[in-house]
Amino acid sequence: MRSFAGRDILSLKDFERNEFFRVFEIAEKLEPLARDRRNSDLLRHKTLVTAFYQPSTRTRLAHEAAMIRLGGQVTGFADAKMTRAGDFYQESIKDTVKMLEFYGDVIVMRHFQQGAPHEAAKWASVPIINGGDGWGEHPTQILTDFYTVWREKGRLDGLKWLAVGDMRMRTMHSLAYGLTQFDCPITFVSPPDMSLSDEFKAEISQYSLDFREADHVEQAIADADVILVEPVVQPDYTKSRDERSGDVGMTPANYKITRELLQTKAKSDAILLHSLPRMDEIPADVDITRWSRYWQEAFNGVVMRMALIALVLGAME
Repeated sequence: MRSFAGRDILSLKDFERNEFFRVFEIAEKLEPLARDRRNSDLLRHKTLVTAFYQPSTRTRLAHEAAMIRLGGQVTGFADAKMTRAGDFYQESIKDTVKMLEFYGDVIVMRHFQQGAPHEAAKWASVPIINGGDGWGEHPTQILTDFYTVWREKGRLDGLKWLAVGDMRMRTMHSLAYGLTQFDCPITFVSPPDMSLSDEFKAEISQYSLDFREADHVEQAIADADVILVEPVVQPDYTKSRDERSGDVGMTPANYKITRELLQTKAKSDAILLHSLPRMDEIPADVDITRWSRYWQEAFNGVVMRMALIALVLGAME
């Protein structure tokens, strides 16, 4: 197995099957720290830099909380407008990263430009973790989802997935890439204008992903062991900030997971995931049902980032 020390976490296309399980094992070892709300001194001499050119609640704060749990320090920015990249100078990724690498030992980047973390990795001498790049990928979120399922079910192979939402989203891309390493058939349900592109379908077919598409959640939910939902009411991820203006619409029934649908159609032991934030695709009355796991996902998001940071900084091997 390749060492994670000094490695960039940019895409799940870069992950071999056994590497997923190694990350899960490290996360499981570190999980008691987060569960007991304790901080260690594992990374007491290290600093994490957060370079977030797009808004974030969970991804940025989960990485920061993970670093603090491991005893490290955190610095960085949470808005492109706070940097010289977001004002008159429009500073390049290269120039920004060449400075940031002197301020810390690992950089987590979220950017509205697809491929920006990959560009940063070309110039940085410290590991880059992709915290979401435009419509590209979101590897740490899907690693969190996989870890949640692995902890709940004890396995990934043999589970049937249902993905509902906008298939242009970075989480959906990372999901598809990640599932190519497991025996996990998946059904994608999305509005026609948000469906998998022909190019992407050709790519995941080359990776031998077992997938199909459906028009309505009711056509696929009965067979699903894992239901992963994302909004179909979306901002423009190619912008640094897309603020709401007027009525943005509501989620059509085809792409909505209601309590009634779960009670009448879903498996009793199915797991419902959502990376959040949500609109109305999962109503609040689903939160306390036996299917929901998105709050557990939020906890696991800290644990997963603890594992990744510890691995890339060589504190765990």
